[in-house]
Amino acid sequence: MCGICCVVSLSTRPPDSWLLKEGIEFSLRRRGPDSSQQLVKSVLHPPYHCLFSGHVLHLRGLMTPQPLEDPTTGNIFLWNGEIFSGIRVEVEENDARVLFRHLCSCGSKSDILSVLSPIRGPWSFVFYQASRHCLWFGRDYFGRRSLLWQFNEDRNSAFALSSVSSVSEMDSPWQEVPAAGIFQLDLQVCAMSKGVVLTLHPWQSSSSENGTEDAIIGDPGLLLKDLPSYVALEVNKHHSLVTPVVPLNMKVLEPLEETRFSDFANCVASVGILQRFLVEPLRKKLVHQFIAVLSEAVKKRVLYVVRDTNQFEGEMSENVLRRPHVAILFSGGIDSILLANLADRHVPLDEPIDLLNVAFANPNEVGQNNSSQKRNEKRQWPRSECRNNADMAVGDPLSCFNVPDRITGRAGLEELKALSPSRSWNFVEINVTLEELKTARKQRISHLVYPLDTVLDDSIGCAVWFASRGEGLKTHQGVTRPYKSPAKVMLTGIGADEQLAGYSRHRICFKRDGFEGLNKELRMELGRISSRNLGRDDRVIGDHGKEARFPFLDEGVVSFLNSLPVWEKADLTLPQGVGEKLLLRLAAVELGLTASAVLPKRAMQFGSRIAKLESSNERASDKCTRLQSGSVEDFSTQGSKPLQKKVNYTADSFLQTSLTAEGEDLCS
Repeated sequence: MCGICCVVSLSTRPPDSWLLKEGIEFSLRRRGPDSSQQLVKSVLHPPYHCLFSGHVLHLRGLMTPQPLEDPTTGNIFLWNGEIFSGIRVEVEENDARVLFRHLCSCGSKSDILSVLSPIRGPWSFVFYQASRHCLWFGRDYFGRRSLLWQFNEDRNSAFALSSVSSVSEMDSPWQEVPAAGIFQLDLQVCAMSKGVVLTLHPWQSSSSENGTEDAIIGDPGLLLKDLPSYVALEVNKHHSLVTPVVPLNMKVLEPLEETRFSDFANCVASVGILQRFLVEPLRKKLVHQFIAVLSEAVKKRVLYVVRDTNQFEGEMSENVLRRPHVAILFSGGIDSILLANLADRHVPLDEPIDLLNVAFANPNEVGQNNSSQKRNEKRQWPRSECRNNADMAVGDPLSCFNVPDRITGRAGLEELKALSPSRSWNFVEINVTLEELKTARKQRISHLVYPLDTVLDDSIGCAVWFASRGEGLKTHQGVTRPYKSPAKVMLTGIGADEQLAGYSRHRICFKRDGFEGLNKELRMELGRISSRNLGRDDRVIGDHGKEARFPFLDEGVVSFLNSLPVWEKADLTLPQGVGEKLLLRLAAVELGLTASAVLPKRAMQFGSRIAKLESSNERASDKCTRLQSGSVEDFSTQGSKPLQKKVNYTADSFLQTSLTAEGEDLCS
């Protein structure tokens, strides 16, 4: 994963340092702590300048600093992504370099789009094609990697792209680049017209049969309605990309056929109900197919990461061997526990897996003096000291963190231990006080959530930021110690609810409009996931120098689920805890999971109790005033220092910087 940035000046002057002064450079370095460098490309007639800034988190192949520059063609490349398939990448190769080599061999628009279309995996990129004076950029079909843009009519820097931005009232607003296709910017045309003219090459889905219809690509006119008036947009449907997933099956049943789905309508949620479904041979076969495709998606995401073994040949210690490389945002609910179970299949057995479980203490639920005492006691624990688990009774300072997700998380841990006793499972209890929350929001999280700004964005953004930071307590053999997860890869369960009718609003929709209405709702959910969830979550998790990976949004998984009629995925006539995400629950039972298979959906903001901390009379869709008061300067003054051309920076000085305070659902 990387932090990438490109600033374009359409004048005789190169881009100024306004962008770097806002702390954006510092945020980019946090995303890519292993290498940082930049370069400027200048053309005199007609005049334009492009500043490229790349910050690398090394995860695959040989360490490859960015931006990449080809000395023969003059092309430049910034890549923030993972190629899981579509282009051959050998184990020892770096996917950014392999893709850049392919792009440099392209001569036409069609060639470039033909290279990008078959790629499977999350990505955002910026590619400067010197021969045509073109800037190409975009995000993958689901928008799993963040990319923002900003237009400045009155500035020397007319156009900017960045993985992250900063809350500021001084400049034009940042917006998320729509995941509608690949954008092309002819820099010569822009320089001569002194304006920005964008060409969009959209995702196109071919028509299909058997009750299915085209996947929603989105109306570019609606997606780009917030562009300034001085930005022109053209949509080129003659040169487009092919959607990476099959269209959603929109087949519905006749009213008389729907009655067969009410046999268990009044039953209490239980594993027994799910086991009765698995007696059906066709249902069992379908469950096995789903397990296979999801397992393959998890496999790619836990194995495509550089492990330390080759770096310590001949002197490898037990600590190095047992360093976790994969963590899971873990509540003990059905999504996260199934990902953990499948990760156990593929992660080397001598490597621990971190289960990150976050909880927020509500000061209103404990006595004020006692709460203060608890916080002080927690602060006074030296890193070198440990604590016996026997002390952690009802009156323990940590009892206020026994929120619903902590309880189900511990229960889920016991299930995983029973199924895989040889695995070392690191259950990390991440405890957050109100003071810590406020400090982190002001200094970091408000800038990462931006440009999103609702109460829901605040709750989820804060919960995910603390969870993915991975700083908490780990209990081993009855002894509890402070612990910080070193894992760079974070698995999250986002995408399961959107495809398998996991939200309560899906039940409301089904009762009102039946299968037809539910199909439309699910299609809309997946169509908006790039702008509603994924850019935000990528920015928040990436702030810790870690990479979010989304197995439920693997192209193979989405295509498999899209091919099924909706009643094979969810039966909302069944009770809560069974009917929603039915296929997922059946898979869990088939894999040996029990109690977690019938847990009802609980959104992260409620399970972690962050939603109860500050205001109880807000609606999720309200604009959140708490996100408006951020100050990135409080966090670091290093963000204003400009990078030197072609000079690498070491990550250590930036990784040592930390906060002054200690330290809609992702994994339900």
